[in-house]
Amino acid sequence: MRTRLLPLLFASLALSASACASGLELTPIQRSSKKPSNVAVYFRVSTRKGDPVANLSAEQFAIYEDDKLVSTYESQQTILNPEVAAAHYTLLLVDMSGSVSESDGREKVAKAAAVFTEKVSTNNRVAIYAFDGSEDLYRITDFSKSGTAVQGKVEGLAKFEPKDPSTNLNGAVIAALAQLDESLEKAKEPLKFGTLVVFTDGTDRAARVSDDEVAEALEGSKHEVFAIGLGAELSQEDLDRVGKTGTALATDNASIGDAFAAVAEHVEETTKSYYLLSYCSPARAGEHEVRVEANFEDEKGKKQKGELATNFDAEGFGPKCDPNQAPDFDVSKGDALLGDEPPPKERRRLFGGKAKGEASASASSK
Repeated sequence: MRTRLLPLLFASLALSASACASGLELTPIQRSSKKPSNVAVYFRVSTRKGDPVANLSAEQFAIYEDDKLVSTYESQQTILNPEVAAAHYTLLLVDMSGSVSESDGREKVAKAAAVFTEKVSTNNRVAIYAFDGSEDLYRITDFSKSGTAVQGKVEGLAKFEPKDPSTNLNGAVIAALAQLDESLEKAKEPLKFGTLVVFTDGTDRAARVSDDEVAEALEGSKHEVFAIGLGAELSQEDLDRVGKTGTALATDNASIGDAFAAVAEHVEETTKSYYLLSYCSPARAGEHEVRVEANFEDEKGKKQKGELATNFDAEGFGPKCDPNQAPDFDVSKGDALLGDEPPPKERRRLFGGKAKGEASASASSK
């Protein structure tokens, strides 16, 4: 599951074991039920390998109450825009130390960052910060959902002049995680999801913050963290120390854009693999189990299924339900994550690089 700034464990979930056995995993995040008869479930869909499953339609989900199929006509089931309940923030942290800012590749880095921002801002609020050898980060652009509105600022990376040519990679990562936390705390949505994407062409040189300190910060963070690397100085092992969720390694300036694009695609697809399914329940009283089943056919024509289940109280339910009404997700009262966090997936090799015994993955291979 994509771990985020959410309180842990609300014990109303009974997750079906067949969700993993039949090809798809439905990871529950939140559920809501309110009068007149609205029920909504927020969840993520992925394959058993951990790849996000995006762009499913409402018709690809079947809803069961107490093991009886609920009519789509009766329930008026629909997928709501998840922005009514969840904030997705992505911070792109760009190495502009001397080795980047004084090289021929900095214009390619700036262009790749601009393309990244435009693509990911479709479903995320995106911010870009730069770092060099200094203690502080440099804000290039604040969190925004308008990719085109920040293009001028992003392209300014090509003219960035570092105050300290060294590389404070470790300190920058810790500062960026803190900035992501702070920005998400200000978001009005009850559910908050953060992603940090770090670009660097080398290892930490400033030694302001130790490797152990940054490792502890990464382990303790609930955000997904991707690392994009450039050049011969970086080994896959170096990149893995930062990119706990996934990595992309460009061997030369010509492949920088492809590395950024691979990570952008994965971030965007992951965001679109979250679904807010809403429907009108036919129940009018008592406790009930609702089971959501997803049906998906992959590119090879193989049919896959997965499901999750949880309970809701239909006391006082009646007619005149509007399934387009926003759900009430009140995480402040403990109504938060519905189930245990599943074990983390293996780190994704999104472009270049290869772990022992692991095949490389690229954006085109998904």
